Amino acid sequence: MFLRQAAANLIKRRFRLPSQTVSSTSGTTTIPLSSRTKFSYQYHGPKDFSWRMNYSHRDPRVWLFLSGNAAIIFTIHSNTVLAKDASIESSPENDTEGAEAMGLRKIEDGSVISNIHTSKWRVFTDKGRDLFLQGKLEEAEKLFLLALQEAKEGFGERDPHVASACNNLAELYRVNKAYNKAEPLYLDAISILEESFGPEDIRVGSAFHNLGQFYIVQRKLEEARVCYERALKIKARVLGLNHTDYADTMYHLGTVLQLQGKGKDSEALIQDSIRILEDGGQGESIMCVKRMRYLAQIYMKSNRLEEAEKVQRKILHIMELTKGWNSLDTVITAEGLALILQSAGSLKEAEELLERCLDARKTLLPEDHIQIGANMLHMARVAILNSNQLKKVDTSKAICELEKARDILNESIRIARSSLDKSMRQNRKIHSYGASGDIGKNFRVALVILLQAFDALGLLAITKQELQESKQDECLPNSEAESALLRCISTYKEFVTEMSIAEFPEVKAEYLKCLKHLLSLNGNSTTQTSQRSTRVNLQDLRDEIKRLELQLSPSRNRKI
Repeated sequence: MFLRQAAANLIKRRFRLPSQTVSSTSGTTTIPLSSRTKFSYQYHGPKDFSWRMNYSHRDPRVWLFLSGNAAIIFTIHSNTVLAKDASIESSPENDTEGAEAMGLRKIEDGSVISNIHTSKWRVFTDKGRDLFLQGKLEEAEKLFLLALQEAKEGFGERDPHVASACNNLAELYRVNKAYNKAEPLYLDAISILEESFGPEDIRVGSAFHNLGQFYIVQRKLEEARVCYERALKIKARVLGLNHTDYADTMYHLGTVLQLQGKGKDSEALIQDSIRILEDGGQGESIMCVKRMRYLAQIYMKSNRLEEAEKVQRKILHIMELTKGWNSLDTVITAEGLALILQSAGSLKEAEELLERCLDARKTLLPEDHIQIGANMLHMARVAILNSNQLKKVDTSKAICELEKARDILNESIRIARSSLDKSMRQNRKIHSYGASGDIGKNFRVALVILLQAFDALGLLAITKQELQESKQDECLPNSEAESALLRCISTYKEFVTEMSIAEFPEVKAEYLKCLKHLLSLNGNSTTQTSQRSTRVNLQDLRDEIKRLELQLSPSRNRKI
């Protein structure tokens, strides 16, 4: 009850927007072309990463809004938001009732004869949509432009069918990132819908929701917030505070507020959006799980590990019940819980979960799949942490844990290197060296894992030396740690020449971390001159670190 009131108060406190002041730009960035689940690498900073599940559906769920003489369908909860005439799916009786109002001629048997422009509009729209969903955007654009022209001539300049045609063309431009072309079309669609049905109509609310998605993909957060608040107010009045579509806009508004640093309001909205789905019997749905994952990430980023663990355990329980351990969805969820437990110091349970994840992946995935290499990297890190706990109690056991971690890391390095070589062969074969597409993504994932594994190997060597020095009471040069870090650096430089990685900040961040660790190893003020490496130029290291820090600085990225 508190959360619902918080959401209502947020709307009352914030919302005041005349419709004519709204501007727009675009929504999401990809067209769903298949119903397969796709797994992508999610980078969370220099310390960690996880796998993210992206669900794409060819036939997304839609809401049908009928009113008066025309009907528009807006797709909700999907990446692409096409609109079409609802009379395609409605009954003949409903079609003929609004025929005269739409300027169509009705004959005695009840059928409708349209003018030539409305007929062409329907054909161009259907064919354009099919091409759009096939990814043939250039051909689809031509048809959508023709459909817009025919809609204006057949129905009238300010008819809702024109709003439908504007929306379709805007979506195409959004996907092509032609935001300057998409924005006026989105605005025209909203303006027409407001004139036709009133500013508080549910179709207007859905249009503002879509406009919010359009803004957020460009990180125009304030514009997105205004649009989502407008949509939320309309949906609250028309649909009610317990409707799942109201909860959808509530969740999106929560994500915007989170990006704006308004964590308290954001969490209240996201939590309430989850509660609405659970109360409506959708607690185990993909949509609800997605929102719980986002909430767990918020808790992790704010170091609220106990709350993150509770949410992640809930997600894992759902995945075990609905999919079982023969699904990568469950494996990835369990791995996420293991990483939270690792951060909280619950190393035994984290280790057991990661071992179970590894067994499942070896069954479900091809041999030497990059996810197996990543899983091993996580296991090695847990073993190093175990060693740190044991060193105060039993030095011998601590060293054994480090030996185990070293073996696991070497296997992770082998797998990552094999995956990189495979990506490079594929790139050379198709003569494509860009960062886009699955090959670029696979390359980036494998390279990050490889650099992280080398860095972990360096940390392992340093930890092992500290244990040995505690026994021998003497300071030894650490050539093993230095060799691991130099391999990290040489690997990065090798692939810089092979493939442009300027667009991969996460790769640069790992390279920067290796440089800093190597500088610390050799440039420490307590390090004796005789123990410093002759393979490392400290000034060159410092210069390279400074250059990378400048490239990765938030202020520079904002300007770019």
